[in-house]
Amino acid sequence: MPAPKPPVPPAGGNPGLHPRNRHSGRYDFPKLIAGCPELAPFVILNPYGKQSIDFANPDAVRVFNRALLKQFYGIAHWDIPPGYLCPPIPGRADYLHGLADLLAEQNGGEIPRGSNIRALDIGTGANCIYPLIGQREYGWRFVGSDIDATALASARAILKANRLEKRIEIRQQHNSRLIFAGLIEPADRFDITLCNPPFHASEAEASNGSRRKWRNLGKLDPKRKLPALNFGGQAAELWCEGGEAAFIARLAEESQGVGPQICWFSTLVSKGANVRPLQARLATLGAQQVRIFEMAQGQKRSRFVAWTFQDHDQRALWRTNHWKAANPD
Repeated sequence: MPAPKPPVPPAGGNPGLHPRNRHSGRYDFPKLIAGCPELAPFVILNPYGKQSIDFANPDAVRVFNRALLKQFYGIAHWDIPPGYLCPPIPGRADYLHGLADLLAEQNGGEIPRGSNIRALDIGTGANCIYPLIGQREYGWRFVGSDIDATALASARAILKANRLEKRIEIRQQHNSRLIFAGLIEPADRFDITLCNPPFHASEAEASNGSRRKWRNLGKLDPKRKLPALNFGGQAAELWCEGGEAAFIARLAEESQGVGPQICWFSTLVSKGANVRPLQARLATLGAQQVRIFEMAQGQKRSRFVAWTFQDHDQRALWRTNHWKAANPD
């Protein structure tokens, strides 16, 4: 089922989001509730008298995401196990729109759509958000990978409930120290990879980060028990040895070995200080081009870095061989 056409963003929305982002305007809560009645008990009035939800309540965020996916992307059934990452959807959509723009740059300004375009989501998680949105927005086929068996079971259940098993494939990476090796098959070709890497170096660092966010938002109340981790999350989703810097360095190292099989690699980089070391390492590894795309959601600033080991002529040949018959299905 195709996603609804993108709405015209209402005045007063978030101007920092991508122009194609469906979440740029204020949400129509009566409409969201009509499509997802279980959202109603979680709706509150914010200090400005506008309808919202309590983002410190994991159950509220989970049901809110379910309502958004249903209204904006036609995902009728979505849920995740308790304690797993429940990501903010607008920022996830922005990353995908940025990737679409990147591919369009080598396609005469036209976004390549349809099932001939194949994307690999590293760390798809229990929520499977990137493949769901990317498939609905652009018709791309996806492979979602993860090391967590419970997360993968959740992702498969979501796909089965929405009859998307033929468009989105789920694979398990059995070696937690590897990213591409043992996951990508010899015959695989991917137009783009994406990744939301673990941000923190430890559980304590992740918890401290959440407390800082609640404090900045004025949500810390001594009388109120708040979740240790905003938006939830398991260990592999939120932290790893060395944190984001170590993970993206490993991602860059491994990407060199599968450069002929993948046109563009990409990763979110939450900490701006990690960008320059990644650029330097990619230059050493022989990347032909490195691109940085800035993103904004409210006061939050982020970016993703994309790189390729294929030169201009190789990418032109890739386009001819893989995108020529791209279709809107």
